Amino acid sequence: MAKTIVVLGARNLGGAIIDHFIELGWNAAGVARSEDTLARVRERGALAVAADASDLESLSGALTSIREQTGSVDAVIDAVTAFRGPAGSPFGGGELAQATLDGFRGWTVAVAEQAFVFLSAGIAALRQNEGGGALVQITGGSSQRAYPGRGLWAAGAFATRALVQAAAQELRAEGIHVALLAVDATIESPKTEAFTRDQPKDALADMSQVAEAVAYLVEQGARAYTHELTVTPAGERWLP
Repeated sequence: MAKTIVVLGARNLGGAIIDHFIELGWNAAGVARSEDTLARVRERGALAVAADASDLESLSGALTSIREQTGSVDAVIDAVTAFRGPAGSPFGGGELAQATLDGFRGWTVAVAEQAFVFLSAGIAALRQNEGGGALVQITGGSSQRAYPGRGLWAAGAFATRALVQAAAQELRAEGIHVALLAVDATIESPKTEAFTRDQPKDALADMSQVAEAVAYLVEQGARAYTHELTVTPAGERWLP
């Protein structure tokens, strides 16, 4: 029986991940709230499940439904854009001296909470398998370092990284591989086209290559786990 991957946030990068795993022979399912995104998931040949990936009960129910329909849940990937910055707030939350509590909740708390919900529901789903499985949290360069004006976002990304590190250590012995994939660049997609069209291609991350990185993590054996992987395009600044 083919394995099943579940992608949360299945529109742009998530859609590319679904496409790649279908090519590898996996069953694929996409979880999303909008009917437009769900329609695109169906067009890709994947199972579309309407649920709120930021709500623990809703996501847990979706994973149960997917297992019932496909026979298994073997990997769950969190590609959700989790920040909920208030209207008019600067990207990343702005400078701390001008930031608001609502901004903190939208740029920091919402990001960390999404990671917690993903890990909590994902762990419960994979513990039903005899052979474990994989959980991959996708994040950005802010999980590696903070930048001026983006401290709130970095705080949420740092929290995400900490949660993944804890889960990875707690679950290794159960055969559940938990990994953080940090894309340290802007990802070229329809979502970013308006402000990246004039940038050189080698400064932008390619969705299909990020999907390949996800597959690299998901298909690792228990004798060679990678728990953190950072990908950076050659044309983007790289910092050790």
